[in-house]
Amino acid sequence: MQSLWMLLASMAFAGMGACVKVASDYGASLPHVVLFRGIPSVLLLFFWARFTRRRIRPTSWKLHIWRNVSGISSMWLGFFAIANLPLSTAISLNYTAPLFIAGWMLVQGGSQRDPVRILAVLLGFLGVVAVLRPSIGNDHWLAAGLGLGAGALSAVAMMQIRELGRIGEPEWRTVLIFSFGVCLTSLAGLAVDGWYNIDLMAWLALSAVGLLGLVGQLAMTRAFGLGSALLTAALQYSTIIFAALLGIVFWGDLPDGIAWGGMAFIICSGLLSIWRTYSEDRIVHGQSAQAAQATIAETPELETRRV
Repeated sequence: MQSLWMLLASMAFAGMGACVKVASDYGASLPHVVLFRGIPSVLLLFFWARFTRRRIRPTSWKLHIWRNVSGISSMWLGFFAIANLPLSTAISLNYTAPLFIAGWMLVQGGSQRDPVRILAVLLGFLGVVAVLRPSIGNDHWLAAGLGLGAGALSAVAMMQIRELGRIGEPEWRTVLIFSFGVCLTSLAGLAVDGWYNIDLMAWLALSAVGLLGLVGQLAMTRAFGLGSALLTAALQYSTIIFAALLGIVFWGDLPDGIAWGGMAFIICSGLLSIWRTYSEDRIVHGQSAQAAQATIAETPELETRRV
């Protein structure tokens, strides 16, 4: 049941996307949005870590740097897409990361070139085409391309997070260092773009971006930490559905049948890719466990021979 926290995270992330659009509509710049996305996480996690006397220095700066470069770039591109595209379209493009991961594994060849991943890539490609065809005007192709770029960079960030987990890096430290990097890049953006007055509605929307992003991050961390990893990864795609509903209610962006089908293809592509990855991980872990048990079983015989 702990995986159901992912539903709360999905609602929070969809709401955050809606607030990004509202803030942009009322004059907030992209650096404003990125700054408010990072501040709550930095403050909460930093003071919590100091209060509980946890070590903030990471195990591997190299992995964190690559994770931040890819993840922060993905965030900037994704927020730009959300601000300039229908909400459901932008969120769908942001969630194409498993498609790029499956495509990369196919390019690597070998045992990774299996029918399941080929099907995942085909479904994802058809889904992207279906989502873009009815939703994108001639003046929106840049935003759509950057939205796809956000999905690709998110795939790189996901692989780096996986490596950080393998070396034992706790999730809170990964989120803290990422959020700190988010704030630094937003300050750099504000230095270039300048700080200017924005409407009260924009301030309220920016505050909601920070709060909803924090709630979503905490709920997602709890879901992945305590629940089924496979079920949690599957439930995260409900963000696309929640975003589509918010787009219909607040902006009147009603996707047509082809767009709904494209979203379904993207979700199916992600689920297939995730299922394949986790099934392979279970096989590898099972083989490692069998090897360890075989070694333990052979140890008494080895000791007897030595005697």
